[in-house]
Amino acid sequence: MPGIALLPARCREVIRAKISSEKVVPASDDPLDTHKMIRYEIKQIKMFKGFEKLKDVQYVYTPFDSSLCGVKLEANNKKQYLLTGQILNDGKVLIHLCNYIEPWDDLSLSQKKSLNQRYQMGCGCKITTCYMVPCSITAPNECLWTDWLIERRLYGHQARHYACIKRSDGTCSWYRGGPPPEKEFIDISEP
Repeated sequence: MPGIALLPARCREVIRAKISSEKVVPASDDPLDTHKMIRYEIKQIKMFKGFEKLKDVQYVYTPFDSSLCGVKLEANNKKQYLLTGQILNDGKVLIHLCNYIEPWDDLSLSQKKSLNQRYQMGCGCKITTCYMVPCSITAPNECLWTDWLIERRLYGHQARHYACIKRSDGTCSWYRGGPPPEKEFIDISEP
């Protein structure tokens, strides 16, 4: 899913959080560095993976400029986000446009289920993005992601409904999380 499809490659740091405030801060302590970052203060709701070294994430950082892949989030403490990012050497959590960042309510049921139940199963898998034909996988632990090729958008059907999962034989393949039944069924056996 990159949705969650794109997440497994290295099992990125993944949390669900609300953004409570934002502040523009220097990118580094170097007085000659004029780059700025946005520091988002977050309220962590759930940690899915990767923040074992940081038990309680209070802030995430992103470049101030969108030209440097900075991300603009609503800092109103209302909207919940799924945030993926990297922990930098200095312990800061960096998020940017190349990470998967999505309002929680925009995730499909399959994506939410995969996060809660299947995400760890894909950590040994690599997602290979296919932008044009021909494209193929080069190792058994790869899943070919084709949303852009088929739909001309990054987060299409495959991203919203499938997860790249490592199988018992070490190979990786797409797994479709089934949608919930539209009606409740009662299991009645005939006499």
